[in-house]
Amino acid sequence: MHKSTKAIHAGSLKPPVYGEVSVPIFQTATFSFPSAEEGASRFSGDKPGYIYTRLNNPTNNALEENVAALENGFGGMAAATGMAAITTVYFALLGQDSHIIATDSLYSASRVVLATEFSRIGGNSTLVYTSELRNIRQALQPGTQLVYIETPANPTMKITDIRGAEEIAHGHGACLVADNTFASPYLQRPLDHGADVVVHSLTKLINGHSDVVGGMIVTKTEVLFKRLRRVLNLLGGTMDPHQAWLILRGVRTLPVRTEKAQENAMKLAEFLKRHPRVLWVRYPGLPEHPQHEIAKKQMDGFGTMICFGVKNGLEGGRAVMNHVRLITLAVSLGGVESLIEHPASMTHSSVPREEREKAGILDELVRFSVGCEDFADLREDLDQALSKIP
Repeated sequence: MHKSTKAIHAGSLKPPVYGEVSVPIFQTATFSFPSAEEGASRFSGDKPGYIYTRLNNPTNNALEENVAALENGFGGMAAATGMAAITTVYFALLGQDSHIIATDSLYSASRVVLATEFSRIGGNSTLVYTSELRNIRQALQPGTQLVYIETPANPTMKITDIRGAEEIAHGHGACLVADNTFASPYLQRPLDHGADVVVHSLTKLINGHSDVVGGMIVTKTEVLFKRLRRVLNLLGGTMDPHQAWLILRGVRTLPVRTEKAQENAMKLAEFLKRHPRVLWVRYPGLPEHPQHEIAKKQMDGFGTMICFGVKNGLEGGRAVMNHVRLITLAVSLGGVESLIEHPASMTHSSVPREEREKAGILDELVRFSVGCEDFADLREDLDQALSKIP
């Protein structure tokens, strides 16, 4: 099936229970066994079947199969949040005295876990500009077990060559993990380019309606799937079936939402780069983006996210935030509505200023998640908000 068809049909129950078209919500904590012997067989793994929703649930499975099919992966694991998915990967693939290399503008919570929690068990991390592959190679240590990339990166829109990163990671015996939240599997499938694991915040583009949180892990192999599934189940960061049903409903419209928002994003990026109060624009679809050619090679489209720099730094960013009318001032991204935020004072404010600026997260940077509204309305709102910059 083509990707748009997969989004709609992958993960349906086979056979359906009552001929239902929409996957039911199996809102149950536990499942009964027809006999003691059957219960024992399920616990031992000799027979398939459901035991307890923390371990497995038919509604969750439908979502997992859907996203895994979109990613061309072996299997998916639905997590309660994007951070539950990310920390599960950390705990499953890293250990005492191990080392991880990650993208320097890494999402702040992903970064803080490495700095404060992973370090407590003796691990260490190095954050580098992974768009320059030589930085990954130079950061390798004997204990490097994981290379973790965001591409496009949050919030800088940096692109990392997935195939190039894979060659370096695998040449060292390390796993490559890609956070694919900004692109979604509709626009990019890192497993096809050599990644071992993909993580998502399902809260964002895949769900697309800003009404539920969730995370997903997709692996290329059965071995990694079993390893990660065990850790996710033990840590308890699994998804509730009602969450899964809402997100599965959202993913059905992923293709049409992404196409509309992406069309708006390209037009708005062109508008912003000509605006007198905008210093620069980073959108992978613009030829002047530093990794434009890499994006063309590994993505099916350039996405719905833009970052841009405004005049007068922090004050300029605040002025835009405080004067948008149609565009919503809120964190998160990927919804049908356009969202705007100021990373230096909001999502990445916990990152020390020196490290933040080194990673390209400047005071002037504005992150813009483009939605599905009419382009003319979005352009007009941006224009009037930018005009308020002193």
